[in-house]
Amino acid sequence: MSRYIPGNQKHLTLDDRRYIERALSQGSSFQDIARFLCKDPTTISKEVRNHRLSDWYHKGTFYNAHNFCIHRYHCRKTNVCGKIILCNVKCASCPTCNQTCPDFCRERCDRLDKAPYVCNGCTRAINHCTIAHKYRYDAKFADRKYRECLQDSRSGICLTKHELRQKDMVISPLIAQGQSPYQILTNHPELDMSVRTLYNYLDEGILTARNIDLKRKVKFKPRKCHRSQITERAVFQGRLYSDFLSLGLDHWTEMDTVHSSNDSKKVLLTFFLKREKLFLAFLMNRCTKGAVRLVFDRLEKKLGTYGFLSLFGILLTDRGSEFGDPCALETGINGIERSSIYYCDPMRSGQKGGVEQAHTMLRMILPKRTSFEFLTQWDVNLIVSHINSTPRESLAGETPYAAALRTYGESALKALQLRPVAPDEVNLTPKLIKYNR
Repeated sequence: MSRYIPGNQKHLTLDDRRYIERALSQGSSFQDIARFLCKDPTTISKEVRNHRLSDWYHKGTFYNAHNFCIHRYHCRKTNVCGKIILCNVKCASCPTCNQTCPDFCRERCDRLDKAPYVCNGCTRAINHCTIAHKYRYDAKFADRKYRECLQDSRSGICLTKHELRQKDMVISPLIAQGQSPYQILTNHPELDMSVRTLYNYLDEGILTARNIDLKRKVKFKPRKCHRSQITERAVFQGRLYSDFLSLGLDHWTEMDTVHSSNDSKKVLLTFFLKREKLFLAFLMNRCTKGAVRLVFDRLEKKLGTYGFLSLFGILLTDRGSEFGDPCALETGINGIERSSIYYCDPMRSGQKGGVEQAHTMLRMILPKRTSFEFLTQWDVNLIVSHINSTPRESLAGETPYAAALRTYGESALKALQLRPVAPDEVNLTPKLIKYNR
Protein backbone atom coordinates (compact mmCIF):
# COMPACT_ATOMS: atom_id res chain seq x y z
CA MET A 1 0.00 0.00 0.00
CA SER A 2 1.34 3.36 -0.97
CA ARG A 3 2.07 5.58 2.03
CA TYR A 4 0.44 8.52 0.25
CA ILE A 5 -2.91 6.77 -0.32
CA PRO A 6 -4.86 5.45 2.69
CA GLY A 7 -6.40 2.10 1.82
CA ASN A 8 -9.37 0.20 3.22
CA GLN A 9 -7.76 -3.24 2.75
CA LYS A 10 -10.86 -4.57 0.99
CA HIS A 11 -11.29 -6.47 -2.25
CA LEU A 12 -12.55 -4.60 -5.29
CA THR A 13 -16.30 -4.74 -5.75
CA LEU A 14 -18.38 -4.66 -8.92
CA ASP A 15 -19.07 -0.95 -8.42
CA ASP A 16 -15.33 -0.32 -8.11
CA ARG A 17 -14.72 -2.17 -11.37
CA ARG A 18 -17.46 -0.19 -13.12
CA TYR A 19 -15.74 2.99 -12.04
CA ILE A 20 -12.43 1.67 -13.40
CA GLU A 21 -14.09 0.92 -16.74
CA ARG A 22 -15.59 4.42 -16.97
CA ALA A 23 -12.33 6.07 -15.88
CA LEU A 24 -10.31 4.16 -18.46
CA SER A 25 -12.75 5.19 -21.19
CA GLN A 26 -12.23 8.82 -20.13
CA GLY A 27 -8.44 8.45 -20.27
CA SER A 28 -7.76 8.65 -16.52
CA SER A 29 -4.46 7.33 -15.21
CA PHE A 30 -4.05 4.47 -12.75
CA GLN A 31 -2.93 6.93 -10.11
CA ASP A 32 -6.10 9.02 -10.45
CA ILE A 33 -8.27 5.90 -10.30
CA ALA A 34 -6.40 4.58 -7.27
CA ARG A 35 -6.72 7.90 -5.46
CA PHE A 36 -10.50 7.88 -5.93
CA LEU A 37 -10.88 4.23 -4.80
CA CYS A 38 -8.35 4.59 -1.95
CA LYS A 39 -6.16 1.88 -3.43
CA ASP A 40 -2.56 1.61 -4.52
CA PRO A 41 -1.89 2.25 -8.24
CA THR A 42 -0.31 -1.20 -8.53
CA THR A 43 -3.62 -2.70 -7.39
CA ILE A 44 -5.40 -1.05 -10.30
CA SER A 45 -2.62 -2.06 -12.68
CA LYS A 46 -2.81 -5.72 -11.64
CA GLU A 47 -6.59 -5.66 -11.82
CA VAL A 48 -6.58 -4.39 -15.42
CA ARG A 49 -3.83 -6.72 -16.63
CA ASN A 50 -5.22 -9.86 -14.98
CA HIS A 51 -8.85 -9.32 -15.93
CA ARG A 52 -8.73 -7.68 -19.34
CA LEU A 53 -10.85 -9.21 -22.06
CA SER A 54 -9.26 -10.23 -25.34
CA ASP A 55 -11.11 -8.97 -28.42
CA TRP A 56 -10.35 -10.45 -31.84
CA TYR A 57 -10.43 -7.79 -34.49
CA HIS A 58 -8.79 -8.00 -37.91
CA LYS A 59 -9.08 -5.91 -41.07
CA GLY A 60 -6.15 -7.44 -42.90
CA THR A 61 -5.96 -10.23 -45.46
CA PHE A 62 -9.25 -12.01 -45.84
CA TYR A 63 -7.75 -15.44 -46.45
CA ASN A 64 -5.37 -15.35 -43.48
CA ALA A 65 -6.96 -13.85 -40.39
CA HIS A 66 -4.08 -15.14 -38.24
CA ASN A 67 -1.38 -13.07 -39.93
CA PHE A 68 0.12 -10.71 -37.35
CA CYS A 69 3.01 -9.38 -39.44
CA ILE A 70 3.43 -5.64 -39.68
CA HIS A 71 4.14 -5.97 -43.46
CA ARG A 72 1.06 -8.07 -44.27
CA TYR A 73 -0.74 -5.35 -46.25
CA HIS A 74 2.08 -4.57 -48.70
CA CYS A 75 3.98 -7.87 -48.83
CA ARG A 76 4.32 -9.41 -52.34
CA LYS A 77 6.34 -12.49 -51.40
CA THR A 78 5.48 -15.88 -52.79
CA ASN A 79 6.76 -19.39 -52.12
CA VAL A 80 8.65 -18.39 -48.97
CA CYS A 81 8.25 -21.89 -47.59
CA GLY A 82 10.32 -23.29 -50.52
CA LYS A 83 7.96 -26.03 -51.62
CA ILE A 84 8.69 -27.89 -54.81
CA ILE A 85 5.30 -27.10 -56.26
CA LEU A 86 5.19 -23.41 -56.91
CA CYS A 87 2.05 -21.45 -56.11
CA ASN A 88 1.00 -18.02 -57.21
CA VAL A 89 -0.77 -17.20 -53.92
CA LYS A 90 0.81 -14.44 -51.88
CA CYS A 91 2.43 -15.66 -48.66
CA ALA A 92 0.53 -13.00 -46.73
CA SER A 93 -2.61 -15.07 -47.40
CA CYS A 94 -1.03 -18.37 -46.31
CA PRO A 95 -1.69 -19.74 -42.78
CA THR A 96 2.03 -20.61 -42.36
CA CYS A 97 3.32 -17.15 -43.26
CA ASN A 98 4.24 -16.06 -39.74
CA GLN A 99 6.09 -19.31 -39.03
CA THR A 100 8.13 -19.57 -42.23
CA CYS A 101 8.89 -15.99 -43.30
CA PRO A 102 12.34 -14.81 -42.09
CA ASP A 103 11.22 -11.19 -42.28
CA PHE A 104 8.26 -11.69 -39.98
CA CYS A 105 7.81 -8.78 -37.54
CA ARG A 106 4.88 -8.89 -35.16
CA GLU A 107 2.73 -5.79 -35.03
CA ARG A 108 2.56 -4.39 -31.52
CA CYS A 109 0.84 -1.51 -29.80
CA ASP A 110 2.61 0.40 -27.04
CA ARG A 111 -0.74 1.01 -25.37
CA LEU A 112 -1.13 -2.73 -24.74
CA ASP A 113 2.45 -3.30 -23.57
CA LYS A 114 2.36 -0.58 -20.92
CA ALA A 115 -0.29 1.35 -19.01
CA PRO A 116 -3.23 1.30 -19.48
CA TYR A 117 -2.80 -2.19 -21.12
CA VAL A 118 -6.27 -1.97 -22.75
CA CYS A 119 -7.92 -0.22 -25.67
CA ASN A 120 -10.43 1.61 -23.47
CA GLY A 121 -10.19 5.33 -24.15
CA CYS A 122 -7.96 4.91 -27.19
CA THR A 123 -7.99 8.03 -29.39
CA ARG A 124 -7.52 6.03 -32.58
CA ALA A 125 -10.78 5.13 -34.19
CA ILE A 126 -11.43 1.41 -34.32
CA ASN A 127 -11.77 1.49 -38.11
CA HIS A 128 -8.25 2.87 -38.48
CA CYS A 129 -6.59 0.48 -35.98
CA THR A 130 -4.86 -2.46 -37.65
CA ILE A 131 -3.83 -4.35 -34.48
CA ALA A 132 -5.09 -7.90 -34.71
CA HIS A 133 -5.30 -8.55 -30.96
CA LYS A 134 -7.16 -6.01 -28.90
CA TYR A 135 -7.84 -5.91 -25.20
CA ARG A 136 -10.54 -4.06 -23.34
CA TYR A 137 -11.55 -3.89 -19.72
CA ASP A 138 -15.14 -4.96 -18.99
CA ALA A 139 -16.36 -4.60 -15.42
CA LYS A 140 -18.81 -7.52 -15.47
CA PHE A 141 -16.31 -9.87 -17.10
CA ALA A 142 -13.58 -8.84 -14.66
CA ASP A 143 -15.81 -9.35 -11.63
CA ARG A 144 -16.94 -12.78 -12.88
CA LYS A 145 -13.34 -13.82 -13.52
CA TYR A 146 -12.35 -12.62 -10.05
CA ARG A 147 -15.18 -14.60 -8.41
CA GLU A 148 -14.22 -17.76 -10.27
CA CYS A 149 -10.57 -17.38 -9.22
CA LEU A 150 -11.59 -16.76 -5.61
CA GLN A 151 -13.81 -19.83 -5.56
CA ASP A 152 -11.21 -22.08 -7.19
CA SER A 153 -8.52 -20.99 -4.75
CA ARG A 154 -10.68 -22.03 -1.79
CA SER A 155 -11.81 -25.41 -3.07
CA GLY A 156 -10.15 -28.63 -4.05
CA ILE A 157 -6.64 -29.64 -3.07
CA CYS A 158 -3.39 -27.76 -3.55
CA LEU A 159 -1.63 -30.61 -5.36
CA THR A 160 -0.88 -31.49 -8.95
CA LYS A 161 -1.93 -34.86 -10.35
CA HIS A 162 1.67 -36.03 -10.29
CA GLU A 163 2.19 -35.00 -6.66
CA LEU A 164 -1.08 -36.63 -5.63
CA ARG A 165 -0.12 -39.86 -7.38
CA GLN A 166 3.29 -39.93 -5.70
CA LYS A 167 1.71 -39.52 -2.26
CA ASP A 168 -0.99 -42.07 -3.02
CA MET A 169 1.64 -44.68 -3.98
CA VAL A 170 3.07 -44.37 -0.46
CA ILE A 171 -0.11 -43.95 1.61
CA SER A 172 -2.60 -46.44 0.16
CA PRO A 173 -0.41 -49.59 0.38
CA LEU A 174 0.49 -48.80 3.99
CA ILE A 175 -3.17 -48.27 4.94
CA ALA A 176 -3.91 -51.64 3.33
CA GLN A 177 -1.28 -53.11 5.67
CA GLY A 178 -3.25 -51.80 8.66
CA GLN A 179 -1.12 -48.77 9.48
CA SER A 180 -2.82 -45.64 10.85
CA PRO A 181 -2.49 -42.21 9.20
CA TYR A 182 -0.44 -40.97 12.16
CA GLN A 183 1.94 -43.90 11.83
CA ILE A 184 2.36 -43.33 8.09
CA LEU A 185 3.09 -39.63 8.40
CA THR A 186 5.48 -40.18 11.30
CA ASN A 187 7.54 -42.68 9.32
CA HIS A 188 7.35 -40.66 6.08
CA PRO A 189 7.98 -36.98 6.80
CA GLU A 190 8.62 -36.43 3.09
CA LEU A 191 4.85 -36.55 2.53
CA ASP A 192 4.72 -33.08 4.14
CA MET A 193 1.11 -33.09 5.35
CA SER A 194 -0.72 -33.18 8.65
CA VAL A 195 -2.82 -36.05 9.98
CA ARG A 196 -5.97 -33.95 9.62
CA THR A 197 -5.17 -33.30 5.94
CA LEU A 198 -4.75 -37.01 5.27
CA TYR A 199 -8.09 -37.77 6.90
CA ASN A 200 -9.69 -35.06 4.72
CA TYR A 201 -8.20 -36.65 1.59
CA LEU A 202 -9.65 -40.00 2.64
CA ASP A 203 -13.06 -38.43 3.29
CA GLU A 204 -13.07 -36.75 -0.13
CA GLY A 205 -12.15 -40.02 -1.85
CA ILE A 206 -9.20 -38.66 -3.82
CA LEU A 207 -6.86 -41.48 -2.73
CA THR A 208 -7.02 -45.15 -3.64
CA ALA A 209 -7.57 -46.01 0.03
CA ARG A 210 -10.97 -45.30 1.55
CA ASN A 211 -12.39 -44.83 5.04
CA ILE A 212 -13.51 -48.46 4.99
CA ASP A 213 -9.82 -49.45 4.89
CA LEU A 214 -9.10 -47.73 8.22
CA LYS A 215 -9.16 -49.99 11.26
CA ARG A 216 -11.38 -47.97 13.60
CA LYS A 217 -12.93 -45.02 11.80
CA VAL A 218 -15.88 -46.96 10.38
CA LYS A 219 -16.87 -47.92 13.93
CA PHE A 220 -17.47 -44.33 14.99
CA LYS A 221 -20.42 -42.16 14.09
CA PRO A 222 -19.83 -38.62 12.82
CA ARG A 223 -19.45 -36.17 15.65
CA LYS A 224 -22.33 -33.84 16.36
CA CYS A 225 -21.38 -30.60 18.04
CA HIS A 226 -24.30 -29.29 20.09
CA ARG A 227 -22.34 -26.66 22.00
CA SER A 228 -21.63 -23.17 20.87
CA GLN A 229 -18.21 -21.67 21.46
CA ILE A 230 -17.14 -18.28 22.76
CA THR A 231 -16.93 -15.82 19.87
CA GLU A 232 -15.58 -12.79 21.74
CA ARG A 233 -11.82 -13.12 21.40
CA ALA A 234 -11.07 -10.46 24.02
CA VAL A 235 -12.29 -12.91 26.69
CA PHE A 236 -9.14 -15.02 26.28
CA GLN A 237 -6.74 -12.15 26.96
CA GLY A 238 -4.52 -13.36 29.80
CA ARG A 239 -6.66 -16.50 30.25
CA LEU A 240 -5.12 -18.90 27.73
CA TYR A 241 -3.83 -22.35 28.60
CA SER A 242 -0.26 -21.09 28.21
CA ASP A 243 -1.01 -18.45 30.86
CA PHE A 244 -2.33 -21.21 33.11
CA LEU A 245 0.83 -23.28 32.70
CA SER A 246 2.99 -20.27 33.56
CA LEU A 247 1.46 -20.30 37.07
CA GLY A 248 3.20 -23.59 37.88
CA LEU A 249 0.40 -24.82 40.18
CA ASP A 250 0.16 -28.27 41.73
CA HIS A 251 -3.58 -28.11 42.45
CA TRP A 252 -6.51 -26.49 40.67
CA THR A 253 -10.14 -27.18 39.77
CA GLU A 254 -11.44 -28.22 36.35
CA MET A 255 -14.91 -27.19 35.23
CA ASP A 256 -17.24 -28.48 32.50
CA THR A 257 -20.88 -29.18 31.69
CA VAL A 258 -22.75 -32.41 30.96
CA HIS A 259 -25.77 -32.15 28.69
CA SER A 260 -29.03 -34.04 28.85
CA SER A 261 -30.83 -35.67 25.96
CA ASN A 262 -32.80 -33.55 23.51
CA ASP A 263 -35.92 -34.01 25.64
CA SER A 264 -34.62 -31.70 28.39
CA LYS A 265 -32.70 -28.43 28.58
CA LYS A 266 -31.31 -29.17 32.03
CA VAL A 267 -27.52 -29.35 32.34
CA LEU A 268 -25.05 -30.47 34.99
CA LEU A 269 -22.28 -28.04 35.92
CA THR A 270 -19.38 -30.22 37.06
CA PHE A 271 -16.16 -29.52 38.97
CA PHE A 272 -13.13 -31.72 39.58
CA LEU A 273 -10.60 -30.85 42.29
CA LYS A 274 -7.35 -32.07 40.79
CA ARG A 275 -5.41 -32.80 43.98
CA GLU A 276 -8.15 -34.56 45.97
CA LYS A 277 -9.88 -36.08 42.88
CA LEU A 278 -13.15 -34.75 44.31
CA PHE A 279 -16.03 -34.60 41.84
CA LEU A 280 -18.91 -32.10 42.22
CA ALA A 281 -22.03 -31.58 40.11
CA PHE A 282 -24.86 -29.04 40.24
CA LEU A 283 -28.08 -29.07 38.27
CA MET A 284 -28.92 -26.07 36.09
CA ASN A 285 -32.22 -25.44 34.30
CA ARG A 286 -30.48 -23.84 31.30
CA CYS A 287 -26.97 -23.88 29.89
CA THR A 288 -26.45 -20.12 29.99
CA LYS A 289 -24.00 -17.63 31.48
CA GLY A 290 -26.59 -16.52 34.02
CA ALA A 291 -27.24 -20.07 35.22
CA VAL A 292 -23.53 -20.65 35.81
CA ARG A 293 -23.27 -17.35 37.67
CA LEU A 294 -26.21 -18.38 39.85
CA VAL A 295 -24.45 -21.61 40.87
CA PHE A 296 -21.28 -19.67 41.72
CA ASP A 297 -23.19 -17.22 43.90
CA ARG A 298 -25.03 -20.02 45.70
CA LEU A 299 -21.78 -21.83 46.43
CA GLU A 300 -20.17 -18.64 47.74
CA LYS A 301 -23.07 -18.08 50.13
CA LYS A 302 -22.76 -21.63 51.49
CA LEU A 303 -18.96 -21.77 51.73
CA GLY A 304 -18.13 -18.12 52.34
CA THR A 305 -15.77 -16.13 50.18
CA TYR A 306 -12.63 -17.67 51.71
CA GLY A 307 -14.04 -21.21 51.47
CA PHE A 308 -15.05 -20.65 47.86
CA LEU A 309 -11.60 -19.28 47.07
CA SER A 310 -9.88 -22.31 48.62
CA LEU A 311 -11.90 -24.77 46.49
CA PHE A 312 -12.45 -22.83 43.26
CA GLY A 313 -9.64 -20.27 43.29
CA ILE A 314 -8.15 -21.45 39.96
CA LEU A 315 -10.60 -22.82 37.39
CA LEU A 316 -9.65 -24.49 34.09
CA THR A 317 -12.46 -24.98 31.60
CA ASP A 318 -13.24 -25.25 27.89
CA ARG A 319 -14.50 -22.55 25.55
CA GLY A 320 -18.21 -23.22 25.84
CA SER A 321 -20.47 -20.18 25.49
CA GLU A 322 -21.83 -20.69 29.02
CA PHE A 323 -18.40 -19.67 30.32
CA GLY A 324 -18.19 -16.61 28.08
CA ASP A 325 -18.47 -14.03 30.90
CA PRO A 326 -15.43 -14.72 33.11
CA CYS A 327 -15.50 -11.32 34.78
CA ALA A 328 -18.95 -12.01 36.23
CA LEU A 329 -17.87 -15.45 37.45
CA GLU A 330 -14.61 -14.20 38.96
CA THR A 331 -16.28 -11.36 40.89
CA GLY A 332 -18.00 -12.35 44.12
CA ILE A 333 -21.23 -11.14 45.68
CA ASN A 334 -19.41 -8.40 47.61
CA GLY A 335 -17.29 -7.38 44.64
CA ILE A 336 -14.27 -9.38 45.86
CA GLU A 337 -12.37 -11.50 43.34
CA ARG A 338 -13.22 -15.08 44.23
CA SER A 339 -11.55 -17.08 41.42
CA SER A 340 -9.47 -16.93 38.24
CA ILE A 341 -10.69 -18.67 35.07
CA TYR A 342 -8.46 -20.07 32.32
CA TYR A 343 -9.47 -21.68 29.03
CA CYS A 344 -8.11 -24.77 27.31
CA ASP A 345 -6.96 -24.64 23.72
CA PRO A 346 -9.61 -25.34 21.03
CA MET A 347 -10.42 -29.03 20.56
CA ARG A 348 -8.08 -30.01 23.42
CA SER A 349 -10.38 -31.51 26.04
CA GLY A 350 -7.45 -33.63 27.22
CA GLN A 351 -5.96 -30.56 28.88
CA LYS A 352 -8.67 -30.98 31.53
CA GLY A 353 -8.58 -34.74 31.51
CA GLY A 354 -9.50 -35.11 35.18
CA VAL A 355 -13.07 -33.88 34.79
CA GLU A 356 -13.42 -35.80 31.51
CA GLN A 357 -12.43 -38.99 33.29
CA ALA A 358 -14.92 -38.22 36.06
CA HIS A 359 -17.61 -37.86 33.40
CA THR A 360 -17.05 -41.49 32.38
CA MET A 361 -18.00 -42.56 35.92
CA LEU A 362 -20.97 -40.20 35.82
CA ARG A 363 -22.11 -41.75 32.53
CA MET A 364 -22.12 -45.18 34.19
CA ILE A 365 -25.04 -43.94 36.26
CA LEU A 366 -26.52 -41.48 33.76
CA PRO A 367 -25.81 -42.97 30.32
CA LYS A 368 -25.93 -40.81 27.23
CA ARG A 369 -29.41 -39.96 25.92
CA THR A 370 -30.63 -39.93 29.53
CA SER A 371 -33.07 -37.10 30.18
CA PHE A 372 -32.36 -34.86 33.16
CA GLU A 373 -35.90 -33.46 33.18
CA PHE A 374 -37.01 -35.32 36.32
CA LEU A 375 -33.59 -35.22 37.98
CA THR A 376 -33.29 -33.25 41.23
CA GLN A 377 -30.28 -31.84 43.04
CA TRP A 378 -30.81 -34.49 45.72
CA ASP A 379 -30.35 -37.18 43.05
CA VAL A 380 -27.21 -35.43 41.80
CA ASN A 381 -25.77 -35.23 45.34
CA LEU A 382 -26.41 -38.97 45.77
CA ILE A 383 -24.60 -39.77 42.52
CA VAL A 384 -21.64 -37.55 43.43
CA SER A 385 -21.37 -39.13 46.89
CA HIS A 386 -21.13 -42.63 45.41
CA ILE A 387 -18.51 -41.50 42.88
CA ASN A 388 -16.43 -39.81 45.59
CA SER A 389 -16.63 -42.92 47.77
CA THR A 390 -14.79 -44.99 45.14
CA PRO A 391 -11.10 -45.60 46.03
CA ARG A 392 -8.57 -44.18 43.55
CA GLU A 393 -5.23 -45.72 42.72
CA SER A 394 -3.73 -42.24 42.32
CA LEU A 395 -4.63 -41.59 45.99
CA ALA A 396 -3.01 -44.84 47.16
CA GLY A 397 -6.39 -46.52 47.62
CA GLU A 398 -7.97 -43.60 49.48
CA THR A 399 -11.35 -42.21 48.45
CA PRO A 400 -11.72 -38.62 47.19
CA TYR A 401 -14.15 -37.93 50.04
CA ALA A 402 -11.55 -38.92 52.65
CA ALA A 403 -8.84 -36.85 50.95
CA ALA A 404 -11.10 -33.78 50.77
CA LEU A 405 -12.18 -34.30 54.41
CA ARG A 406 -8.59 -34.17 55.52
CA THR A 407 -7.86 -31.03 53.45
CA TYR A 408 -11.01 -28.90 53.77
CA GLY A 409 -12.76 -30.25 56.86
CA GLU A 410 -16.20 -31.64 57.52
CA SER A 411 -18.02 -28.28 57.44
CA ALA A 412 -17.04 -27.62 53.81
CA LEU A 413 -18.20 -31.06 52.69
CA LYS A 414 -21.51 -30.63 54.52
CA ALA A 415 -21.98 -27.30 52.77
CA LEU A 416 -21.49 -29.15 49.48
CA GLN A 417 -24.05 -31.75 50.68
CA LEU A 418 -21.60 -34.64 50.38
CA ARG A 419 -21.63 -37.74 52.56
CA PRO A 420 -19.55 -40.91 52.68
CA VAL A 421 -20.93 -44.18 51.33
CA ALA A 422 -19.93 -47.58 52.74
CA PRO A 423 -17.62 -49.52 50.37
CA ASP A 424 -20.06 -52.37 49.81
CA GLU A 425 -22.95 -49.96 49.19
CA VAL A 426 -21.29 -48.00 46.36
CA ASN A 427 -23.38 -48.37 43.22
CA LEU A 428 -22.20 -46.99 39.88
CA THR A 429 -25.10 -48.22 37.71
CA PRO A 430 -28.38 -46.61 36.59
CA LYS A 431 -30.12 -48.64 39.30
CA LEU A 432 -28.80 -46.16 41.87
CA ILE A 433 -31.35 -43.53 40.87
CA LYS A 434 -34.16 -45.96 40.25
CA TYR A 435 -33.86 -47.58 43.69
CA ASN A 436 -33.74 -44.24 45.50
CA ARG A 437 -36.75 -42.62 43.88
